[in-house]
Amino acid sequence: MENTAEKKQKILSCIQPSGIPTLGNYLGALKNWASMADGYDSAFAVADLHSITVRQEPAKLRKQTLEMYALLLSIGLNPEESIIFVQSHVTTHAQLAWILNCYTQFGEMSRMTQFKDKSQTHADNVNVGLFSYPVLMAADILLYQADYVPIGADQKQHLEIARDIANRFNGIYGNVFTIPEPYIGKQGARVMSLQEPTKKMSKSDANVNGFISMLDDKDTIVRKFKKAVTDSEAKVRYAEGKDGVNNLMTIYSCCTGKTLEEIEKEFDGKGYGDFKMAVAQSVIDVLEPVQNKFNDYMKNTDYLKDCAKKGAEMAQRISQRTLDKAMKKVGFMQL
Repeated sequence: MENTAEKKQKILSCIQPSGIPTLGNYLGALKNWASMADGYDSAFAVADLHSITVRQEPAKLRKQTLEMYALLLSIGLNPEESIIFVQSHVTTHAQLAWILNCYTQFGEMSRMTQFKDKSQTHADNVNVGLFSYPVLMAADILLYQADYVPIGADQKQHLEIARDIANRFNGIYGNVFTIPEPYIGKQGARVMSLQEPTKKMSKSDANVNGFISMLDDKDTIVRKFKKAVTDSEAKVRYAEGKDGVNNLMTIYSCCTGKTLEEIEKEFDGKGYGDFKMAVAQSVIDVLEPVQNKFNDYMKNTDYLKDCAKKGAEMAQRISQRTLDKAMKKVGFMQL
């Protein structure tokens, strides 16, 4: 995110290493990250600090962090052009989060809907990290003076609190932080569960047939699409009440670039069996190049670690400027 002759606006995206993302994550967001990186001064982080609000198995967390880093490169992000780093390798995130905690009101945090939801899901471990999670997210964003942050509907509230914290801090100390805006780029698809098409596709689904993992092999993808829920009409058309078929049409449209009307024409007079096989093949065609790159990267973990080290050094250098400025404004003694 260095200054260039023509100053680009800055954009930041973070993803937790909570297992391999789904087809829904890919078509909804990740697929667009590479093209987004081209137009902006961009930084991408594997947000492992956020992961430990839920108790993690250490070896598994390390493995998933490396895999997520490899996936970021596999979807087309270039470490020569974007800063791609692991959050815990950059000390400024936790430092600024503590400062911002002291400029965030208890009432603001207690109104966060995700905290309420996750407190119920993990009732045995409602920790302070889970409560102040949005402040760390605010630090992630504000450290890089990000102009834009791509967010899903479930993160809208978190970006709003980051803006509130930044405005409050700036109101006291002057212009320290850029006020981030939501990034509204090419709209990614909202992909639903293959088994319960009124619910979003999720890797935490108890039914493994409900989601496609980005690393599922061809046979698994075909098998899951064969089992996908449709309806009794046996007609490929997009309409209210046809949630299963609508979802498959959305996936096929995303993978092939065809419109819903073109898809209806293509499968006019054909049954759901043919349609499901075509959707499965279109998904295989989209995921296969990503999977091949991922497998190559995972055979060369030294390269991945070298990229992560360089990315962390760059992120540390850039974010340190913001942290130093904030610390000076607050009144910490400078050496």
